[in-house]
Amino acid sequence: MRIALHSRKLETERSKFIIDSIKYILDKAELELVISDALAPYLEKIEPELSKGLKVFSNTESLRGVDFMISIGGDGTLLQALTYVQELEIPIVGVNAGRLGFLASIQRENFQTTIDALVNGYYSIEERTMLALVSDREDLFGGIKFGLNEFTILKRDTSSMIVVHTYLNGEYLNSYWADGLIVSTPSGSTGYSLSVGGPVVIPGSENFIISPVCPHNLNVRPLIVSDSSIISFEIEGRSKNFLVSLDSRSEAVDASIQLAVRKCPFKAKLVKIGGQDNFLDTLRKKLNWGLDNRN
Repeated sequence: MRIALHSRKLETERSKFIIDSIKYILDKAELELVISDALAPYLEKIEPELSKGLKVFSNTESLRGVDFMISIGGDGTLLQALTYVQELEIPIVGVNAGRLGFLASIQRENFQTTIDALVNGYYSIEERTMLALVSDREDLFGGIKFGLNEFTILKRDTSSMIVVHTYLNGEYLNSYWADGLIVSTPSGSTGYSLSVGGPVVIPGSENFIISPVCPHNLNVRPLIVSDSSIISFEIEGRSKNFLVSLDSRSEAVDASIQLAVRKCPFKAKLVKIGGQDNFLDTLRKKLNWGLDNRN
């Protein structure tokens, strides 16, 4: 079984955990390990002997034949791991070494039992819908034009609002006078969309959420649409430069760009281990639902 491991810059607290995790995987005779090119230089610096014999992956093609991707960090690290995996749909094990962790829901103290579960086949896979960006600029986001959480349009160089003319399957929906507009998947409904007043949507609901950021018209509210929809945009404002983002990646564009989002043809596959928190458990814990001084 081939395991790929990805993490970002190693903080002092996280580095020991990652080193111990790598050693545990290498001690398993049935496992072969490769690490990401983002992790490799940090590992080489702090543990040169350990890094010597490890293979490094740098793109999607070099991940062919890998059975699982382990992401150690927070949700942002897992989103970055997806940019490596792409259409290969390699199942991702999200180990939470960060703070919040809606996606990376496996706690670090359960790492060894999680590896044992993978070896013995004691796991399930949850598929998450992603969105794809369609644009007349092929180089946008380095050609990696998909996201698990959300696509966002934001004002950039001025305090003035922008206007995002929005169309649903070619039919005019609304002109949003706002600081920006978010199109979120159910996975992203607990992220940026939630912070601007969007609803929490259960994964697997087959929806997109359209949420304005600081709208000028107070009667404009978030809207849930089918994820079979194609949502397209025209942007205008006093500034001719705007910011667009996919998950944690962002780029500046001008008003002439053509933009639309639709359901991505491939999905993110997240590994779930029996006895560990599901989405509803995570939701209650992270948002402190039901907790007050009376109970």
